[in-house]
Amino acid sequence: MKIFLLLFLIALGVNSFAKDPASTSQPPDTILLNGDIYTQASPDRAQAMAVRYGRILAVGTNDEIRKLKRGNTQVVDLGGHFVMPGFNDAHVHLEHAGLELLSVDLRGVRSLQEVQQRIAAAAKNALPGEWLVGGGWDHTLWVEQRLPARQDIDAVSAGHPAFFSRVDGHISIGNTVALKAAGITAQTPDPPGGKIDHDSSGLPTGIIREAPAETLVWTKIPPPTPSRLRCALESAIADAGRRGITSAQDNSSWRAFLVYEDLEREGKLTLRISEWLDFDDPVSLLEAHRAQHPAGDPMLHTAMLKGFMDGSLGSRTAALLAPYADDPGNAGLARYEQGKLNRMAVERALAGFQIGFHAIGDRAVQMALDAFAAAEQAAKGNDKARDFRFRIEHDQVLAPHQIDEYRKLGVIASMQPNHLLTDMNWVMGRIGPERAKTSYTWKEFLDNGVRIAFGTDYPVEPITPFRGIYAAVTRQNEAGAKSYFPEQKLTIEQALAAYTTGSAYAQFAEKEKGTLAPGMLADFVVLDRDLTKVSPPEILKTTVLRTVVGGKTVYQTP
Repeated sequence: MKIFLLLFLIALGVNSFAKDPASTSQPPDTILLNGDIYTQASPDRAQAMAVRYGRILAVGTNDEIRKLKRGNTQVVDLGGHFVMPGFNDAHVHLEHAGLELLSVDLRGVRSLQEVQQRIAAAAKNALPGEWLVGGGWDHTLWVEQRLPARQDIDAVSAGHPAFFSRVDGHISIGNTVALKAAGITAQTPDPPGGKIDHDSSGLPTGIIREAPAETLVWTKIPPPTPSRLRCALESAIADAGRRGITSAQDNSSWRAFLVYEDLEREGKLTLRISEWLDFDDPVSLLEAHRAQHPAGDPMLHTAMLKGFMDGSLGSRTAALLAPYADDPGNAGLARYEQGKLNRMAVERALAGFQIGFHAIGDRAVQMALDAFAAAEQAAKGNDKARDFRFRIEHDQVLAPHQIDEYRKLGVIASMQPNHLLTDMNWVMGRIGPERAKTSYTWKEFLDNGVRIAFGTDYPVEPITPFRGIYAAVTRQNEAGAKSYFPEQKLTIEQALAAYTTGSAYAQFAEKEKGTLAPGMLADFVVLDRDLTKVSPPEILKTTVLRTVVGGKTVYQTP
């Protein structure tokens, strides 16, 4: 009750500000002066802001805001720097990222030999019988571009069980000890939606594809201790703050969400987190989790249900309507039978949940669209029609007709433009030139009235938003030497909106964040350059000077 009363009083103060900033009887906690503030509202630029109780009371000129200062008001000089709404990453895996930071980090390695060196170094410091885990390897960066085999890991793991996920998280490599611990032999059948690779003699190679198969190994790996998990999550949250992220839409486990709950209770949660629950969980469990972390908490609440339709292009497990151009006998792995998927989507939509599906290939996209259509039709028949804001995560390869289905169903395209910086090196070979024309179609979505939201898929890619912004406005690799269908590039204003207002809309929060206007949450970042004016290569060099969540500085450049 006290919280609602406080918000009501704030609203009264905000309304009076909107008419006459000097008339309010509610003095600000903080005023910020001498800034170049990009509000993404009207007017779109301001010099100064006033903040009270974690919300913006006013924006205006230095003179207008300076008049509001009272005895206890803190004054911050922005030094003429560019200020904009905090970035809202629409797709992260903080738990995975944090644990990866504390494990064997294989991100960016340029050869199998370098992978082996890092694993060998970890094995030297491991306790007897301890699992070696980590991830981030990407064989497409290696000269030979071949997948590793269990023997490659056996040679350097010193008898420890070892299991390492590829950068996209959709395939993993295990050594012989790990496969033995999981009971994986030549006779082990592929679970539905997963695959165990075998060599010419019929023995497992160590490559395990997709979660249904990877789970055979994961369940044998001891879970992190509570202290290690908390350390991992704090590391990932700190990484977000350094990059200007003030909100994150997180696909982690319930145990991670309970750590966030502890951090919030202790006043140490510095990132707004909306939690994604597992679409496959029973509705009764989903409802219990939602009740424990309800939507009314702006720092931490349960939100979307996340389901996986397919895998990834890099591992050739994305589900396609026609086979891969470079693997004619393979069209990917679909994770659901359509009838069952539709029934589950209907049940969860009628229970009031937002639903989002990981779908990279065009077949997976169609499965998601068909399930959404079934849920919408069932809701109409049950007089429960509402603003569903269905989402598809990734949206990388589409059939030409599908964009119109997005529009008709009001489906949000939640995409990660930074993926293109990696994928453009090989995606044409995977899907061929004709399908490539309707891949990573950011501008076409907008031109056809489909809302988009941007994120990073951290830790698949770094959590910094600036790589994604650069990719969105150039469609070029970071060296500027290679382009990918440049007609699909966005303006800088469109790219920034997708990372702020678009992401806010995707989580039903457009009235709370995404713009810097009276009444909105005081979530903003101070940067060393004006992103709307610098050349695209300069975007990649951007430094975050300050990150502010709810009016409190959570990161500041040393």
